[in-house]
Amino acid sequence: MLFRKVYGVDLGTSTIKVYSYQKNKVYQERNMVAVKDKRRVLAVGDEAYEMFEKAPDNIVVDSPMAYGMIADITKAEISLYSLIKKIHPFQWFGSVMYFAVPTDLTQFEKRAYNSLANGGWLQNNKVRIVEKPIADAIAMDIPIRKTKGSMIVNIGAQSTEISVIADGKVIISKILKLGGRQIDMEICREISRTNCLQIGTRTASRLKTSVGELYGQKEQLRKVIGIDTLSGLPREAVVSSETVNQAIARPITTIGNEMKTFLERTPPQIAYSILKEGIYLAGGSTRLKNIDKFLADFTGYGVCLSDMHETCTIHGVEKMLKDKYLQEWAATVKQRKM
Repeated sequence: MLFRKVYGVDLGTSTIKVYSYQKNKVYQERNMVAVKDKRRVLAVGDEAYEMFEKAPDNIVVDSPMAYGMIADITKAEISLYSLIKKIHPFQWFGSVMYFAVPTDLTQFEKRAYNSLANGGWLQNNKVRIVEKPIADAIAMDIPIRKTKGSMIVNIGAQSTEISVIADGKVIISKILKLGGRQIDMEICREISRTNCLQIGTRTASRLKTSVGELYGQKEQLRKVIGIDTLSGLPREAVVSSETVNQAIARPITTIGNEMKTFLERTPPQIAYSILKEGIYLAGGSTRLKNIDKFLADFTGYGVCLSDMHETCTIHGVEKMLKDKYLQEWAATVKQRKM
């Protein structure tokens, strides 16, 4: 262990985050890999993202993650290896990797993280896993040993994880296949319907962050370029913030409904504790303006919004690595014996 580097890893979906214990710094990059003709890797990370929705048909640019889970273990290893090599170009003794993972993984899914850290490019690494709700709770200073009931909602790029922590463990958790990317697609559909214009998800994401507001009071307009759905030719159009906000409200309302259903099924004594504390909100998609106020009004519970957004989980792992007493919530993953 003396010579081993120690990392905290949140593979995310749209962004991969790695905390280096030795350098005491969080590094992040787009979780994208560009592959040509299904064989040759052209670009990884931010460089690959620059090719997203611009590349020809023989070049596939996508994330190795889907709905917060590993979808392509080879590409996930490439993405992780690429970022770690930028942090420490020369590494000879392997490392210890703490992976933040969704709750309730099967043993097979847990072993996938061991395979990821000990595949072709990465070797001789020890793997420990931390449940994401626990990491979020640590980051937001929730007293996980003492809490009688804390609800954490992490709205990410492709998924939303709703969890309740009590007495030092996650007692119930649910993952929705709904996040920032689905919101972007909803914006694309709404603009296609109202403006007869087909735009990409990158353009939709920029509209979401620039004019999207769940309690928007002031009408705003933005020019966008897309493909006319009738003629098939490129053209410019003006999109209103009202159009964008209507698209955003639908998936966020769905998340709100799931939160209410979740709370209704929670035991009364735990629900009362959540009512006193408020619901903790984290994840990259919580950058939407007034999302905390919207969900507070919708559920009737107070909402505590983390200002760390998409880095909340990795900062929780960071705190864990710095405090040996918190490491009891990290489980060791061993390779399956043949």
